[in-house]
Amino acid sequence: MHFLTQKIDFPDVSEASAEGLLAIGGDLSPQRLLYAYSKGIFPWFQDEEPILWWSPDPRFVLLPQDLKISKSMRQVLKKDSFEVTTNKAFKAVVENCALTKRQDQNGTWITEDMINAYYKLHQLGYAKSVEVWQNNHLVGGLYGIEVNKNVFCGESMFTKVSNASKVGFITFIQNANYKLIDCQLHTNHLESLGAKHISRNDFLEFIKPRDI
Repeated sequence: MHFLTQKIDFPDVSEASAEGLLAIGGDLSPQRLLYAYSKGIFPWFQDEEPILWWSPDPRFVLLPQDLKISKSMRQVLKKDSFEVTTNKAFKAVVENCALTKRQDQNGTWITEDMINAYYKLHQLGYAKSVEVWQNNHLVGGLYGIEVNKNVFCGESMFTKVSNASKVGFITFIQNANYKLIDCQLHTNHLESLGAKHISRNDFLEFIKPRDI
């Protein structure tokens, strides 16, 4: 296992374990986080654990053209009962994601240090949020990191009202110009929306900078 130092560097992703664990330690500075995401690496760890860095193979992703919208969801979208915004309440979205209880998960990986780190990335223009409002109340949302303008690496989402996060997710994808949405790890919810596995090598091709 690779233990990181103060130097902002990572081993090659091919050295990750079968589960995708690549390295331990380091910090959550904006520079290290941006470098990690540009290499297909992301942090994921529980409170009181050291920082764990992952690069799974295969990678779970959604190609925008593969987005599936069910008939019932189309009806929800037609009702226009939600307002969707971007980057209006980033910290509130992340804090709500941290408070959301998830199946088979004790506690949260979105620690106070993580919240502060991603808020710094938001201030720098790299971390983005999607907010879903109903009657002026924040009822759903998601956040993630933009990589080389090609890929949006989704980190987490939350919902307080049925379908709120789905409305935000679908609306965001339909209005954005990304080649790929990185979902990182499999969930049945995202699979129902069209997400699928691709190889890590294929994923790395997507996050390469676009030609100017």
